[in-house]
Amino acid sequence: MTETKNNNLPIYAAAFTVVFKIFFLLTHYIQEDAFITWRVAQNLLDYGVIGFNGNTRISASTTHLYVFVSYFFNLIFGKENFIEPLLIFNSLLFTIGTVLLSHLVLKNPWHKAIFIFLIGILPPAIKISILGMEYGILFFLEMALLYYGFSKNKKWALILLPILIMFTRIDTVIFLGIVFLVDIFWNRKIRWRYVLGGILGLVAVLSFNWFYFGELVNNTITAKKLLYGRDFTFQQHLEYFGASFGNFWGMLKLPGSFNPITIMILIFELLCFIYLIRQREKRNYFLWMIFIFGWVKQIIFISQKSLFDWYYWVPQLLLFVPVLIFVLEQKERRKLWLSLLIIFYILPMFAFQTVHSIATGNGEWYYRRMIGLYLGTFEKDKKQWILLEPAGYIPYFSGLKTIDEVGLVDKQIQEEVKKDRANYWVNTVKKRKPKYLLSYKNLFEGKDAAYYQTHYKLMKEFRVKDHLKSQYKILEKIYRLKPSGTDYNLYIRID
Repeated sequence: MTETKNNNLPIYAAAFTVVFKIFFLLTHYIQEDAFITWRVAQNLLDYGVIGFNGNTRISASTTHLYVFVSYFFNLIFGKENFIEPLLIFNSLLFTIGTVLLSHLVLKNPWHKAIFIFLIGILPPAIKISILGMEYGILFFLEMALLYYGFSKNKKWALILLPILIMFTRIDTVIFLGIVFLVDIFWNRKIRWRYVLGGILGLVAVLSFNWFYFGELVNNTITAKKLLYGRDFTFQQHLEYFGASFGNFWGMLKLPGSFNPITIMILIFELLCFIYLIRQREKRNYFLWMIFIFGWVKQIIFISQKSLFDWYYWVPQLLLFVPVLIFVLEQKERRKLWLSLLIIFYILPMFAFQTVHSIATGNGEWYYRRMIGLYLGTFEKDKKQWILLEPAGYIPYFSGLKTIDEVGLVDKQIQEEVKKDRANYWVNTVKKRKPKYLLSYKNLFEGKDAAYYQTHYKLMKEFRVKDHLKSQYKILEKIYRLKPSGTDYNLYIRID
């Protein structure tokens, strides 16, 4: 009876962790890109088309599978009520993923329970759970592949899960490839069912893109590469990598490019990993998989100048796994080791993420969303166009047709970038004549000021400083400590 209760400890820990993180839903910290995916899902619901602006097909979301999941949540709960259930679902799937991971790397039920909770309250885990992105589903699928496919040798998992993983994000080919290589090296044989699953996944996602959208890779990848792509020398690449390393490799961002905390944790992670693999345990097979993947994924994405936090959430967590195992399995002074880890790392990181979530939630939900609601109330004709950046909150809550600066949700602007990168914004305005412009800049200043003054008028100014107040003093202090958001000027066409 006691053994049965102990074996259930990971399940109890998982349930407690999910409930514990529901508190973060109150911060309303939801990632901008989540609303792009959700608008695509609602576009599919309303028009029967995977797109962003009515009947136009476009892969505006980075994920296909999560679009369909969001579609079903909209269908079941309605457009007004689906967000919270979907966020809890994401958190639940992520936490189940940590349960599967604990089974792969730990034996003691108590160790598993503590592992599940501690890894679940680290900043990347909180963001995966409540920011509305596809990474909760992705983490679950990847850990399910390792557990059911490579630990339990389930044939269905080796074929089905790679397909679902690839349909979630095409860049998961990195994860699938690392797992494949480690498995060959470790077992000296090829799992042909896994090869078949990988081929089917790649063919399925590329075929879907080609036959539905007329492109091999998602438009989001093409648009970002077109606008942000630059030719660098090798020396410039190294300098850029060094500048980005401090703030994207680790869990904590600091002003500037040098981050001593990231370097210290990286060294500790390496030492713990080396210590663990010297023990020749069966779990080393999986430790090699997740640790090599963490390093390779981070190096590739930092090298490619992918300056978006969410690319690094899963690698950050997986690289920290050896640290948790090392501390939990100490035979002497384990409580001291665990206490030091919690007091000097886990709790400070949790506090940092709490403050960050409250401040950013205010900037996104109560500021940027407010702009969308204002436009949605003012403009009744939802066929009118707005040119802005980014394309999440404001288009979602305004309901207006949207041209974004990057071209994630509207391909036509990409042609203007190809023709004249320096002047693509004003050329798009002249050609498309959107009714609304939302800009970080004062458009009535600069070389194109005469055109804007002739055809547009300033409708409203939105300022971050006007949204840093709260009836609760502690919240107001947090808002002012870390103001979140961008000042905007809204222009309306007058001819």
